[in-house]
Amino acid sequence: MAQALRAVETVGGTQIELGLNAAIVSVREQQPQILVVRPGEVASSEWDALPFGPFAPRAHRTLEIGLRAWVKQQTGLDLGYVEQLYTFGDRGRHAEPGDTASHILSVGYLALTRGAGEELQGSHWSPWYAYFPWEDWRQGKPEIFTREIEPRLKEWAERAPLPDEPARPLRRSERLKVGFGIGGGFDEEKVLERYELLYEAGLVSEAARDGRSAARQWDDLPELGRPMALDHRRILATAMGRLRGKLKYRPVVFELLPPEFTLLELQKTVEAISGTLLHKQNFRRLVEQGGLVETTGNVSTETGGRPAKLYRFRREVVLERPAPGLRVKAGRA
Repeated sequence: MAQALRAVETVGGTQIELGLNAAIVSVREQQPQILVVRPGEVASSEWDALPFGPFAPRAHRTLEIGLRAWVKQQTGLDLGYVEQLYTFGDRGRHAEPGDTASHILSVGYLALTRGAGEELQGSHWSPWYAYFPWEDWRQGKPEIFTREIEPRLKEWAERAPLPDEPARPLRRSERLKVGFGIGGGFDEEKVLERYELLYEAGLVSEAARDGRSAARQWDDLPELGRPMALDHRRILATAMGRLRGKLKYRPVVFELLPPEFTLLELQKTVEAISGTLLHKQNFRRLVEQGGLVETTGNVSTETGGRPAKLYRFRREVVLERPAPGLRVKAGRA
């Protein structure tokens, strides 16, 4: 698309361009999937990237229209549910020192779809826990957490602050307690805080790529998940935390399910997103008492045992109370 059509502003001698990013989530085979474009399609990188494109105000009346157009062009996917996440614009996310290219502010979006089985072009689905393996607690505390993350972060917390490190209201050890639950409770919603801590400690590949001084303090870097181009893993972390939190007060989980589903399928989808296991009977009681679903009169014979009742989302619930979500309490092994 011609540069003249893009939203470009010059500030302090630097051109600022407005971009659009989409973290597109689906669930299949009890695994949350994220749609990524092939390396080099959107960013000059060997790493996976989220669908991305510049905002073109003459071609797109709104940011969301522009986002949908870029996703359709790059992946062939028509988006359903979309919500804006955050604007990402830290220095260094695109330009390097001496680079004369535009600095890009990117408006990130979370999108949910049931389309994990659709035919795609120039893109593919990838498990989001491949990028954040420490976030999946369904089989207990992840081994990578115990083996690599916890001891290295404890070591980092004892080190002296670096000259380029910003002042923080909390000590490093206190931030580890809040973010990772080291010495405290683990909050599944704090996905971004955990990624930011790993980046600041120099333990993820993006920190070394960006020349962070903390990364140079380690003799060897562990493989903490699959890296992503630019700051796309930060955008994905923001989307994961937003979705996990939103499960509790908005019925967004039904955007990831077929029109008819069993209660077990609903539970497994919630567990996949939250990264934790839930008590079966407590979950069913919560769903039924909350008026979130209603029976369809049909049954599923794909459960391997006795036929299971099929349910559908009861849309009237959004008019009956202000926060119709699944206020489940995550359990930890």
